Amino acid sequence: MAGFFSKLFGSSQPAPPVRDLDPYEAAAALLVEAALADGIYANLESDMIAEILVSSFAMDADRADAVLKRGEDLAETATDTHALTRHVKTLPAHERARIIEGLYRVSLADGEACKFEDAFIRHVASLLHIDDITRVRARKRAEQIAGKLYTPS
Repeated sequence: MAGFFSKLFGSSQPAPPVRDLDPYEAAAALLVEAALADGIYANLESDMIAEILVSSFAMDADRADAVLKRGEDLAETATDTHALTRHVKTLPAHERARIIEGLYRVSLADGEACKFEDAFIRHVASLLHIDDITRVRARKRAEQIAGKLYTPS
């Protein structure tokens, strides 16, 4: 009987949660998740994530590419946002605020904000203990960089 259920529901077991995850790799996975919230992950968005890693966290291009690749892999296998934010919360508050700004920049990268992306960013900000004032300031900075207003459709 167990074999029947195994075949019916798939025999592959989910990957165990990562215990010692680099917080920047977890942050990259959150940035990828934000890009995927509207169902599309374009090169423009992955380029934006690499740029965010370089400019916000003083990574060189090679390190940013490696962190982005790992973030993409993590986002592909992630089962929930909590598993990622648990690691990101180890970063100082000002770096967590930069991640929220980065999430808004990724959301604006394709030219328009989406209500699913907005909901995701609000959720992540809450999990990272980023208050609404800090989140809105991060959104404003992202809007200034992008040169457009963040109005989810």
